[in-house]
Amino acid sequence: MKLGAIYSKEKTTFTLFSPVADSVFVIFYDKGNDSTETGRLEMMRTEGELRSIFSATAEGNLDGVYYTYEIHTADGTFSSHDPYARACGVNGHRSMVIDLSKTDPDGFADEDRPKLADPMSMVITEVSVADVSAGASAHSGYPGKFKAFTEDKTLSYFKDMGVTHLQLMPSYDFASIDESDSLKEQYNWGYDPYNYNVPEGSYSTDPFNGAVRVREYKEMVHSIHEAGLGVIMDVVYNHTFNVHDSCFYKTAGNYFYRMLDAAKYSDASACGNEIASEKPMVRKYIIDSLCYWASEYHIDGFRFDLMGVLDIETLNEARKALLKINPDIIMYGEGWTGGESTLPESERGMKINAPRTPGIGMFSDDIRDAVKGHVFYMDELGFVNGAADRGEELKQAVTCAKWAKSPMQSINYLSCHDNYTLWDRFIISNSHESEEIRIRMNKLAAAILFTAQGIPFFLHGEEFARTKISEADGAPVENSYCSPLSVNAIDYDRAEQFSDLKAYYKGLIALRRAHKSFYLDTVDEIKKSVHFMDDMPDGVVAYTIDNDTEKVFVAYNAGKNKITIKLADALWEVLADESSAGDKALYTIKDQAIIPGVSCLVAVSKC
Repeated sequence: MKLGAIYSKEKTTFTLFSPVADSVFVIFYDKGNDSTETGRLEMMRTEGELRSIFSATAEGNLDGVYYTYEIHTADGTFSSHDPYARACGVNGHRSMVIDLSKTDPDGFADEDRPKLADPMSMVITEVSVADVSAGASAHSGYPGKFKAFTEDKTLSYFKDMGVTHLQLMPSYDFASIDESDSLKEQYNWGYDPYNYNVPEGSYSTDPFNGAVRVREYKEMVHSIHEAGLGVIMDVVYNHTFNVHDSCFYKTAGNYFYRMLDAAKYSDASACGNEIASEKPMVRKYIIDSLCYWASEYHIDGFRFDLMGVLDIETLNEARKALLKINPDIIMYGEGWTGGESTLPESERGMKINAPRTPGIGMFSDDIRDAVKGHVFYMDELGFVNGAADRGEELKQAVTCAKWAKSPMQSINYLSCHDNYTLWDRFIISNSHESEEIRIRMNKLAAAILFTAQGIPFFLHGEEFARTKISEADGAPVENSYCSPLSVNAIDYDRAEQFSDLKAYYKGLIALRRAHKSFYLDTVDEIKKSVHFMDDMPDGVVAYTIDNDTEKVFVAYNAGKNKITIKLADALWEVLADESSAGDKALYTIKDQAIIPGVSCLVAVSKC
């Protein structure tokens, strides 16, 4: 059953799920805002088991016509946008009928999606549509817009870095930006969904025309694909922006929400409510939404915000449906919740349940905290910045998180949009250290990330010491979700200032992708191939990776003093040291490796 406004040139059929309605009308408008009703159409209730389904058909070509639903219930009358809206007017309050075929850019319908020869070789970087292009240093012709990704200079940066996928922070229609006021300085990450199936209007060049945001989103995806990169969409199905202004509440009462009692909402999202994904029509909504983005917009993968709020069956059913659209679909998310849930822990999409969601990855906070320290407590340091005793913990993290059924389930990262950037963490925790030492810590942390088994992920700008400094007090901002662009926008001038660090990240990415040893396919293969060296001092982790074609030596030295490690009698090509990294030999060593303080060494020997 297809819900929403199903368009053809001859007619449009409107279908709505509303278990609380006594009657429902479609209300028509000629504009997305500031216009009065131009007509209405009563929707008919379906009889029998589907009596919560209302539908109506309007004859003629309605492309570009705006509409809302008027829902009459025992608790009053509600006006709502369509939960299944595919287009909308400014700020999303009115939905729009749309001929989607007219929004495809040239070549989009038949485009070839980028495909990796080996899915385990992917390297993901997280970007915000606004952050990438809105700053002055980006010199974009479309600052803060989807169309910035159609500019060669935007995409050439990521191609040059060697990443394979861009993870877009929320780019669906979210509630916290007033799209009608382009002159007002506004910013929000967008984790406050309003229209789940419509692109965000403030990222378009004309938020008043419902077709523009659709077309420009497709242009963005098409350009990214033509650059050989994949697109991963950050989706937030765990909560709504609020309850009583949500289309879910207005059309279905509390059906879409988990409740503590008749009046109180469960809040595992820490945003005031949580979605009841286990209910049949909620599960259908989530799966329908994901499949719509994957088919209509050619999205290559999905990152789930607070995936632990969602139930395992919904996640697995979604994967089955998505694989029919794209056999190479990517799915991963945060394997935790933001609070307590009424959903039993055994049914949640959490790390502990990873074996029950095969093919779906989860962020490894294990490696994040082992490397740089506790995400919330600045005095709890990590391996690279002062906690030399975390070596054993690091060993487990770099050989795949213990909860993962396979390496592809372990999404390894050091920083993301949440919490402090990696560089700001070092500023706070290691303020007594020189900038030179903090750069060495950053390089060592990056070396661990890109040599660890699993899938590497990094926040765009981490490669040039991205910082988010408050203009008010000069201190790093921990969560910049509503800080101004002066805090959030990417400062590409830092890419020049920290060019050596950026080159190191680029080199590590090239090194990783050139050697299969760093992304083995199974946990059993990792156990068989990775061998840690014994009798290493605190602050040193060293190991080899053995396979049929090469032997790899990796050493992380977090201590301040250089160390010497005896090697097997062979000629070793060094691919990374304290200064440089890449897929070509820097120099050769034999018998022993000397690793300076706060640095790594990676070398290979052909079998």
